[in-house]
Amino acid sequence: MWKCRSDPVLHIDLRRWADLMLVAPLDANTLGKVASGICDNLLTCVIRAWDCRKPLLFCPAMNTVMWEHPVTAQQVGLLKAFGYVEIPCVAKKLVCGDEGLGAMAEVGTIVDKVKEVLFCRGSSQQS
Repeated sequence: MWKCRSDPVLHIDLRRWADLMLVAPLDANTLGKVASGICDNLLTCVIRAWDCRKPLLFCPAMNTVMWEHPVTAQQVGLLKAFGYVEIPCVAKKLVCGDEGLGAMAEVGTIVDKVKEVLFCRGSSQQS
């Protein structure tokens, strides 16, 4: 808790500190909050304060029916319009027992994408 103007503000400090942000998993609730600009917890505050010149990657993960709801595509589209990078969900048996799209991408896929984005960012900064 800050008491005066010069005290640190955690979500701003985290934004300044990080070179890249990865949200994995990004559930339907948080997706809706981010797409709507709601910042009511540390994660959504950091995202709202994020410097869009730095990469933000997100990995949607939710039940298949939630994934297929029309509002989900709109919300994902908004995040992509902000310049955020989607690492698409995959189809498999979900925790709830349903089968279909909605599972978070495999860890190896996520790591590869993060490396790719960091490499591209490093290459473009050296140019």
